[in-house]
Amino acid sequence: MPYNETIDTRIQKAIARWQQTNSRKMFGGVCHLRNGNMFCGVYKDYLILRMGETAATAAMGNPHVRPFDITGKPMKGWVMVEEKGFETEAELKKWLNMAKEFVDSLPPK
Repeated sequence: MPYNETIDTRIQKAIARWQQTNSRKMFGGVCHLRNGNMFCGVYKDYLILRMGETAATAAMGNPHVRPFDITGKPMKGWVMVEEKGFETEAELKKWLNMAKEFVDSLPPK
């Protein structure tokens, strides 16, 4: 199944002013990187976010959020968010900023 390009377009618009970002096709979808570290992307119809284990565990309490698991083994510190979890641009930006905060704590690659 191809990834939802509408979600990707929304992400690109939301992060357009961020410095040091680029994207790559991965996981059968697309991932966005900041300073060489993946922070978000689109897999099928899901927004995927790298948040770190603490924030990802806390995010699991939100509706429409589940672990990022495409292989049968969930990726620690990552979550998948259904579109209903980021219907507005403000909601999308909130999720993206959480991922940005985490990857900004990592050394650049």
